[in-house]
Amino acid sequence: MQPDGFLIEQAGGLASDGENRILDLDPTELHQRVPFFCGSKNMVLKVEEFMEKHKDD
Repeated sequence: MQPDGFLIEQAGGLASDGENRILDLDPTELHQRVPFFCGSKNMVLKVEEFMEKHKDD
């Protein structure tokens, strides 16, 4: 579990890798790295929307 993601969500924000909620990710290896977007729900949802729109570019 990502401690930063937990704190941000407890404060009313959102933490995402651009597609999925950070707290829903299951690590597959030690020191696994993933993109990390955090902030207000509106801004993170906007990032996810942007990532989805430009995924195939």
